[in-house]
Amino acid sequence: MTTTYDPRHPAYYDEDDLRGELGRVFDLCHGCRLCWNLCPSFGSLFDMIDTRHDGNVGAMAAAEQDRVVDECYQCKLCYVKCPYVPPHEWNLDFPRLMLRAAATRRERHGGNLADQFLGRTDLVGALSSAVAPVANAALGQPGSLPRRLMEQVVGIAAQRVLPLYAVERFSVWFKKRPRPALEARNGRVAVFQTCLVEYQNPAIGHDAIKVYERNGIACDVPEGTVCCGMPWLDAGDVRAFIEQARKNARVLAAEVRQGKDVVVLQPTCGYVLKKEYPDYVGSEDAKLVGAHTYDVAEYLVRVHRAEGKGLDLQFSGPVPETITWHAPCHLRAQNIGFKSRDLLKLTGAKVVVVDKCAGIDGTWGLRARNYALARKVAQPLKAAIEKAHSAVVAGDCHLANGAIIEETGQRPLHPIQVLARAYGIAEEPQP
Repeated sequence: MTTTYDPRHPAYYDEDDLRGELGRVFDLCHGCRLCWNLCPSFGSLFDMIDTRHDGNVGAMAAAEQDRVVDECYQCKLCYVKCPYVPPHEWNLDFPRLMLRAAATRRERHGGNLADQFLGRTDLVGALSSAVAPVANAALGQPGSLPRRLMEQVVGIAAQRVLPLYAVERFSVWFKKRPRPALEARNGRVAVFQTCLVEYQNPAIGHDAIKVYERNGIACDVPEGTVCCGMPWLDAGDVRAFIEQARKNARVLAAEVRQGKDVVVLQPTCGYVLKKEYPDYVGSEDAKLVGAHTYDVAEYLVRVHRAEGKGLDLQFSGPVPETITWHAPCHLRAQNIGFKSRDLLKLTGAKVVVVDKCAGIDGTWGLRARNYALARKVAQPLKAAIEKAHSAVVAGDCHLANGAIIEETGQRPLHPIQVLARAYGIAEEPQP
C-alpha cells in the first residue's frame, strides 16, 4: 500500500496497491465523517460500510470501491474541509486518490468515446464554431433526435442543456478590435480565456476586457494556449493532461516573466492552473504560472484593495436591486473567499450567496450515466435560487449556469457581465 498522488511514482498505476490505499483512506473517512453531506460518494461509502459490512471497511469489494470513485465528481470541497490533508501525517487527499483510481482503470481498460469527445475541446470547439448555426441547431435542443444519437455514440446526456457555439471566437474578436491607448496604471495581465469563452460564450471575454481596461488594466491574449486539460484529467488520462498542461505552462510562464499576471475567466480552469499544474507537471514554468494565476474577479478585488489604487465606482448603467450569486465548487475550492460577491456588492446591489453544487463539476454532470444523480445533486441549488427570487442570477461557471437554466429556467450572467452593464458598457454586437 503506497500513499502517492504523483503519477511518476512506480506504484501509481498498480491496482493492488491502489486497492490497499483506497481501504486506508475509506477507513479514515468512515471514522471522521466530516464530509458526509458533500457529495454522493461519501453517502454511498458510509452506507455500504455501515449497512452491508457492519463497519468493516476491509470487507468492501472492488466494485463497491469503484462505486465511490464513480460518484466522485471532483468538486474538490472535501479537500478544503478535510483536517488530514498534507502535511498531516495521514496525508489524505481524497480528490487526488479518486483521480489515481480513474487513471489506474484507464491504464487497464482504456478510455471511451465520451472521454475523447470531452477531452478534445479545442478540436470540437473549432469545428463547431466554424459551422455554429448548424451545430447549434443539432445540439441546442435537449431530447432531440441528434441529441439522442449523440448520447448513444459519445455518452453525453441527451436531456442536458449544453452551451451553444459562437459564430465568432473570442480570440478572433480580440485580434481585430482596435487596441485603445491605455495607461496601465493597475498592471498588465495575460488572459487565459478558456474553451467555454473562446468557443461558446465570448461575451464574457468581451466584457472582461472592457471592464479591465476601464480600470487601467492592460490585457493581452497570448497565442498558443490550448484547453487547460481538465477533461483529460477527470477521465483518468494523466499523460494527455500533462501534455496539454506543459503547452500552456510554457506560453503563460513567458507572459509572467514579462511582468504580467495570468487571469482566468472560468473557475475550473483557474483551479487547474493554480493547483494541478504545479503538482502534476512540476516544472518551473508550471510553478511560476500557478503562483501568478488569478480568477477574473479575484484580480479585480485585489486591485481595488491595493494601497493607492481602487476600482472605478462610477456606475451609469442599470444596477439590479438584488442579485443571487452562485458560488461554483471550483471557485470555492480555490480558498480565495467570495471575490465575485465582493465585486457585485461594489455596485450597491444586495447580493444573496448560494453555495450549493450544480452537479456539473467539469464534465461529470454532462455524461448520460451521471445525469439523474447530477440533477438530484442540483435540487438544493434550484430551491435556494427560487427562494431568493432576485432580479438577477449571476454565476462564474458557464457549465454550472447551464444547470441553473435547466433547473430554474433563469439565465445567469457572469459577474463581470453584471459589472459591465452597471458601468454602462453595452453588449458587443453579435456578428
